[in-house]
Amino acid sequence: MYTGFRWRARSKLGTGGSSFPGPVVDLRVTGPEVDVVEGDAMSESSGHGRKRAGAPNVLVVLVDDMGFGAPSPFGGPIEMPTAERLAAGGLRFNRFHTTALCSPTRASLMTGRNPHAVGFGTVTNFVSSDPGYNCIRPESAATVAAILKDHGYSTAAFGKWHQAPGAETGPAGPFDRWPTGEGFERFYGFLGGSTDQYYPALYDGVTPVDCPSTPEDGYHLSEDLADRLVEWIECGQAVAPDKPFFAYLALGATHSPLQVPKQWRDKYSGRFDHGWNRQREITLEQQKDLGVVPEDGEMTPWLDLVPEWDTLGEDERRAAALLMELYAGFAEHTDAQVGRIVEALSEMDILDNTLVFYMLGDNGASAEGGITGTANEGILFNGMRDSAARILERADELGGPTTAPQYPFGWALAMDTPYQWVKQVASHYGGTRNPLIVHWPEGIESTGEIRSHWHFVSDIAPTVLEAAGIAPPRVVNGVEQQPMDGVSMLYSFDDAAAPDRRTTQYFEVFGNRGIYDNGWVACTPHRIPMQAASADRPFEDDVWELYDTNSDWTQANDVAASHPEKLAELKALFDSVAGANQVLLDNNRMQRMREGLPDRNSAEVVEYPGSMPPLLPDAAIKVLNRSHTISVRVTLASADSTGVLVAQGARPDGGWSLYLHRGRLVYCHSIADLQVWKVDSMLPVPAGPHEIAMRFDYDGGGLGKGADVRLSVDGVEMGSGRLESSTAFYIGGTGLFTIGRGHGVPLSGDYDRDDRIDGVVHSVRVELGGESNHDEDAVLQTALASQ
Repeated sequence: MYTGFRWRARSKLGTGGSSFPGPVVDLRVTGPEVDVVEGDAMSESSGHGRKRAGAPNVLVVLVDDMGFGAPSPFGGPIEMPTAERLAAGGLRFNRFHTTALCSPTRASLMTGRNPHAVGFGTVTNFVSSDPGYNCIRPESAATVAAILKDHGYSTAAFGKWHQAPGAETGPAGPFDRWPTGEGFERFYGFLGGSTDQYYPALYDGVTPVDCPSTPEDGYHLSEDLADRLVEWIECGQAVAPDKPFFAYLALGATHSPLQVPKQWRDKYSGRFDHGWNRQREITLEQQKDLGVVPEDGEMTPWLDLVPEWDTLGEDERRAAALLMELYAGFAEHTDAQVGRIVEALSEMDILDNTLVFYMLGDNGASAEGGITGTANEGILFNGMRDSAARILERADELGGPTTAPQYPFGWALAMDTPYQWVKQVASHYGGTRNPLIVHWPEGIESTGEIRSHWHFVSDIAPTVLEAAGIAPPRVVNGVEQQPMDGVSMLYSFDDAAAPDRRTTQYFEVFGNRGIYDNGWVACTPHRIPMQAASADRPFEDDVWELYDTNSDWTQANDVAASHPEKLAELKALFDSVAGANQVLLDNNRMQRMREGLPDRNSAEVVEYPGSMPPLLPDAAIKVLNRSHTISVRVTLASADSTGVLVAQGARPDGGWSLYLHRGRLVYCHSIADLQVWKVDSMLPVPAGPHEIAMRFDYDGGGLGKGADVRLSVDGVEMGSGRLESSTAFYIGGTGLFTIGRGHGVPLSGDYDRDDRIDGVVHSVRVELGGESNHDEDAVLQTALASQ
């Protein structure tokens, strides 16, 4: 019987090193005893463990970029019947917290440790060599998937995986940090922070694969992921019905781009015309009625940098309302796919013994659409501005394959009601407090109840292990494990009055930081989401706030001035705990993160074979903002071919393409679908073997500048032209580098998505020239554009 264990721990909340100096800390958890597999907490996870009889299946569903005030079970305006169904048969946790950012939340979820302690104080595309920010999970922090697999579970991950460094997403790997290297036997999904919902960059295991159908045929990524997950469970149940499974569904929704069939958006037509300020009031009333916020919970102050609804012009209000209608439809469509999974489990008669965690958000709502919102996020991420007029011009297309929308900052604040701030701002609950629903009829007697125990995302892994009767192993694959920082939530499932076992937790993302300790919160916002790097201020200039959430549930009343001693105490606690977990508050840290780690894809010359699979942006040679020459060896069977030779990107985000159109050579460069430049040849390219080249002579002097373009065939110039501007740094969350084919909606109307040249591309050589133009704001902007 498992009643707890002792070992040498790092500190109160751990540091994440490979050895664990420090005092012995009692990690014993009191409560109901649980049968465990043979052995004890100090035993090695060898891959030959045995499951507890009756161990539950586990399904973790993670929705992307959803705030506390969005879903209907928590008082929000978005109808989510599946979430309501699971809440009615399970529990709603109304004081559950994430890290405020994508990769850190997911790393903490998977490992049961604090994010910085496992190297994930940031997103994988914005890293440094600092141990807490390198996004390299140490072997001393095995994932819950690996542990469960070693104890007899089948394991699979579907959807988003944002824990693999971008440089490791190519065909050479290494694949250690892909899902199949992190304990999952099956993976179907995408890598990185976001992808197109209609044309995702999909992988099956470690192999790039095409979408099984097209949006014209009804394809949508969320539906595809649900189909694959159900299929995997059905097959497993058919051949091994007694073998439990661990399924992890990390949806790309509701992260931008907000893409969903029009009928889902239209359902919400007119529902948000009252605006974001009134929506906050409506939501808080509903939250109090439901009991997820207490009756004395106050509305937090409006953020001054965001305009109030009544100050907007008529076009601005209509555009903003349309984008919110789109987000709501996108979110409800997402919940519907989870509903199909739940119904399938019910039909297989395994739902009751499946422990379901429905996490409605990996952070707070996203403000990355800026003040106005956008019909195409590539506009914002390339340093330009969208307008209400342009959004309205694209109204009929919003949510379709030719748009990449995001709603405005004001709606993000409304979707985080009643809390302050948004995604990225780890100092406040608007960034970190997310709805959690837990459903497990065979393991939880209570139904339809609310749990107000304070918990953090790292608590899910130890909860799963305790429910399965598995003690955290001390050694995995020969590596001593750092203790889990998470606290099992199992004690609270059938005891609403049980005292909190999670009493302290630090937070830090991009310098936004805070500490929770027994109801008190000391915190300070450091940088506004999407703020320019040049606006960074020294950490010592940050102003700290203090909240007593024992009496001020929503963090509405800053009492720092009246409780200076308590503030000083909590600031000292933050310094101690954060330092022990590899949090680094160094004014040069952000600079190191902008510089990043040495890029293995920084070669000046690369020659790709014609058979090269599609490459994500960080795995391909980087040609933006510098001179370069692209040479293609090709054999054409005819003189009137149409199709892509080599390309990177697609509509609507933009990119470039070198292709043939009825035999003529064309170079197209699209800047976020706003500016499209074309240079074409005078004559068609004849049949036979050729070397086709595009020379791009960049003006220099900064980002997004112009260039002279020359096209040649077998050394003879065939055409030339001028680009007055070029893409500054963003070619989409997908942005695939492809050879012999395009991906997604074509950049040019000269060719269709399925067009292929009449011939063979043998190789593509990319040779960089001139100096690389670098800008710190651009690096930060690019990193934050896809998280």
